[in-house]
Amino acid sequence: QVQLVESGGELVQAGASLRLSCAASGRSFSSYSLGWFRQAPGKERDFVAAISWSGGSTYYANSVKGRFTISRDNGKNTVYLQMNGLKPEDTASYYCAADIAAYGLRDRSTYEYWGQGTQVTVSS
Repeated sequence: QVQLVESGGELVQAGASLRLSCAASGRSFSSYSLGWFRQAPGKERDFVAAISWSGGSTYYANSVKGRFTISRDNGKNTVYLQMNGLKPEDTASYYCAADIAAYGLRDRSTYEYWGQGTQVTVSS
């Protein structure tokens, strides 16, 4: 079992930066692949970024590539999402997810464990 708690979301202006954190509890955090997804009102939950168990491989949605960076600290059982150059279209609830799988990390159905989400609102 893995429990995930996101934090760091807030209201910011366009162009600002935010860093989201997702703290995990449970065993074998370093064995899990981790992902960030986001969901705007009335829309599906979409892939944002993912990172392999070792941190050696990262994956990004085209819409955030070059602006967002995912990283993990296995010593702190935490995964981060650094978001730069935020745009109004980045407004959503952001969720972190974890799974033992090493493939299919862009697909939300891959992930067994999910956090409750943190709200990011970007004003224009």
